Amino acid sequence: QLQVVESGGGLVQPGGSLRLSCKASGSGFDFYTIGWFRQAPGKEREGVSCISQSGGSTNYADSAKGRFTISRDNAKNTAYLQMNGLKPEDTAVYYCAGSSLTSAVAVCGEPDFGFWGQGTQVTVSS
Repeated sequence: QLQVVESGGGLVQPGGSLRLSCKASGSGFDFYTIGWFRQAPGKEREGVSCISQSGGSTNYADSAKGRFTISRDNAKNTAYLQMNGLKPEDTAVYYCAGSSLTSAVAVCGEPDFGFWGQGTQVTVSS
């Protein structure tokens, strides 16, 4: 069973960058689609970006396109979310999640993901 732990969150000024990491334990990391989701105060959790098992396919929410980059290193059992040009509206708790569904990357929706981390706080403020 996949277990994931997020790290890399913190306080950053507008325009700054952060790289989030999602470290997996357990076997078969490369069998899972990985997604990054976020939940801002008072809002529902939303998909940010997803990546296929091999890393060959990615999907981004409109809010992330051009600013965020998802990647994974299966040899290290780790996925990443590089976030550049951060805005105050990016402030949220960011979650990493795994899905055994190959199709999960195309939709990048919460219902397809069954293995969730505890989240890491990202705060964008001057």
